[in-house]
Amino acid sequence: MRQKTKLIHGGVGEDLQTGAVSVPIYQVSTYKQEEVGKHKGYEYSRTGNPTRHALEELIKDIENGVAGFAFSSGMAAITSVMMLFSAGDHVILTDDVYGGTYRLMSKVLNRLGIEATFVDTSDLANITKEIKNNTKAIYVETPTNPMLKITDLQGAAAIAKEKGLLLIVDNTFNTPYWQSPLDLGADIVLHSATKYLGGHSDVVAGLVVVNSQELAERVHFVQNSVGGVLGPQDSWLLMRGIKTLGIRMEEHEKNTARIIQFLQKHPLVKKIYYPGLETHNGHQLASRQQRGFGGMVSFDVDDAAKAMEIIRRLKYFTLAESLGAVESLISIPAKMTHASIPLERRAELGITDSLIRISVGLEDVEDLIEDLQQAFAG
Repeated sequence: MRQKTKLIHGGVGEDLQTGAVSVPIYQVSTYKQEEVGKHKGYEYSRTGNPTRHALEELIKDIENGVAGFAFSSGMAAITSVMMLFSAGDHVILTDDVYGGTYRLMSKVLNRLGIEATFVDTSDLANITKEIKNNTKAIYVETPTNPMLKITDLQGAAAIAKEKGLLLIVDNTFNTPYWQSPLDLGADIVLHSATKYLGGHSDVVAGLVVVNSQELAERVHFVQNSVGGVLGPQDSWLLMRGIKTLGIRMEEHEKNTARIIQFLQKHPLVKKIYYPGLETHNGHQLASRQQRGFGGMVSFDVDDAAKAMEIIRRLKYFTLAESLGAVESLISIPAKMTHASIPLERRAELGITDSLIRISVGLEDVEDLIEDLQQAFAG
C-alpha cells in the first residue's frame, strides 16, 4: 500500500459494526462487562478507547511500527517515553532540541535522577564521545527546531545497536510522509501531532510508535499508569487530519520553495536555514534519508529590532506558537518556543533574537510573498 492510500485506509479505517467510513467518537469512560474480568476488549477509557485505538492503529501503520500510542500532547508523549528510564539513567539528546523538551530534561526529569547531555548529533562523533556506562538512549530531532540541522539516522542507529541503547526520534517536522525513522533503525518514533499530523490548529496531541512488542508492553504500561491519554474527540480530529497529510505536505513544500527564492534575493536576509538548499550542511544527508524537505524555514535578519518590525507588519503570517498548520505561522524562537532555553545556550546554538522561523501554510503563495515584501519594506 502506497503512502497516500495508507493515510486513508491504514489502521481500523471504518466501523465494522455499522459500516460507517469514519470511525465513531466513542465518548465513554467505562464499559459493561459480561461477567467479572470478561469484557469486549475495553474496560476503562484510560486503558483503551475504540476511537483512540483506531488512531493508534493508524499511526502504527503509517510509521511501519509494531504498536502506536496516543497522548494528550507532544510533551505528554515525550514524558511518557522518558518514563521508560530510571533514576541514574543517562540520555544523550540533540542540542538544538525543542525548548519544551530541553525544559523537561533539565528542570523536571533531572530532579528524578534522569541525566541528560545535549550534543550536536549532526556529528555522530559527538554522540560516541558522550556515551557512559549508564547511558540508555539517544534522542534525536531531525530536522531540528529551529536550526533545521540533520542527523544521520542510520548512523545513529548503528551506534545505538552497538552500545545496546534505544534510539528515539522526534519526527514532528518531517512526519511519516517525508521520513520513516523506524525503517532507518530507530526503536521509538514520536510526534507532536498538534503540528502537521493534525494540520488545522484545532487539536493538541502526541503520538508514539515502537518497533517491538517488548517496547509496546512497556510504553502501554506507562501510558496506562501515568494516564496522559488522548480523548476520543481529539483522536477523531487527528485521524481526519492525517487523511490529507500527503497532499498538505506536498503543498507546504511547494510554497516553501517559492518563499525561499524570495528570501535568497532579499538583502535583509543574512542567512537561511533549510535542508532543501544545496548550501545547507545537511542537504546531501537529508536527500538520502528524507523523501522531501518540508515546510519549515528559519532565517536571520541580523537585527532584533528589524525582526520585530517585520513580525508586526505581516498580515497573512500569524504570529503564534506551534507550526505545521494550514495557515502560515511565524515566530521569533528566542522569545517564544525557545525562551525556556538559557540565553548563553541559545547563543551557542545560533538562536539569536533576530532569527525568524516560519511554518509555511497553504495560502496562495503569491499572497504570502507579497506579504513578506511589504513587511520587509517597512
